[in-house]
Amino acid sequence: MTPFAIAGIQMHVAAAHPNVDALRHKIDLAMARFPWTQMVLFSELAAYGPLTKFAQPLENDTIRLLQEDAKRHNIWLIPGSMFETAADGRIYNTSVVINPEGEIVSTYRKMFPFRPYEAGVSAGTEFCIFDVPYVGRFGLSICYDIWFPETTRHLTAQGVEVLLHPVLTGTTDRDAELAIARATAAQFQCYVFDVNGLGSGGVGKSCVVDPSAQVLHQAAGQEDIFPIEIDLDQVRRQRNTGMKGLGQVLKSFRDREVEFPVYDRASGADAYLQTLGPLEMPKQWEKGAPLILTDPRIETPAAGHSPANDDAGQVQKIPTVDKTASG
Repeated sequence: MTPFAIAGIQMHVAAAHPNVDALRHKIDLAMARFPWTQMVLFSELAAYGPLTKFAQPLENDTIRLLQEDAKRHNIWLIPGSMFETAADGRIYNTSVVINPEGEIVSTYRKMFPFRPYEAGVSAGTEFCIFDVPYVGRFGLSICYDIWFPETTRHLTAQGVEVLLHPVLTGTTDRDAELAIARATAAQFQCYVFDVNGLGSGGVGKSCVVDPSAQVLHQAAGQEDIFPIEIDLDQVRRQRNTGMKGLGQVLKSFRDREVEFPVYDRASGADAYLQTLGPLEMPKQWEKGAPLILTDPRIETPAAGHSPANDDAGQVQKIPTVDKTASG
């Protein structure tokens, strides 16, 4: 076993003003209490909060200060993320990976902004994979990315053993997200460090899950610093022999006989998805609007006909039921 300790930091995040001083104080506190920590991970948008008005280029004084902190404490540092203003004016939700020498070794732009709620934020297209020498391979995704297993599939197919997952979830779907974190760890036989914030930064409940889907730590609704020592030998053994000697899911996927047409956008396999309407903010129901809509793909035999003996094979679509409010 090569021991490697990662500390997640769940802290209060304000929306109206920067949180940089508090974030840096938490680094100092974590290292004073747990000096054996080798990597520190914060929640999504921890430094400046969830408002895009605080967006700025990545080359900024805050990043430089955090680089100094990483070097001073000899740690890998992932300070959550912040809204980045790119050279072309677009805004991204971006994270940086800083090594113990204070160097930025990788950056990552969130691939799946939480649309339609995360309006005005562009999607990144590049994955983030980096190696910690003599330890293992790490990957980064941000919040909503984990809801799309293709993101983790790509990372683990490249050998990623630890998924670092900063989150800003302040909504009622946090429990679903925790279930996804456990499922991701089991499906892809990796560690998952899922770090949420508090206040304007989320409802907490950060978690760490090992590759057998065992929850190693579950935070509650208060500030928390949780260093966890991981064992990447467990990942490697499990990927070879299966979880508890059972499912060898990565090798099974590698040896699959099927290709998935849905990933070819020209195949038509996603035709149903095209019927779902635009990705937009839900609205209040209005009087006169349909309450029940049938699936446009579903067809039923025409009246008086049976598919078994209808030579013409004629069918008609089930009509849309348009129920309106009475009174």
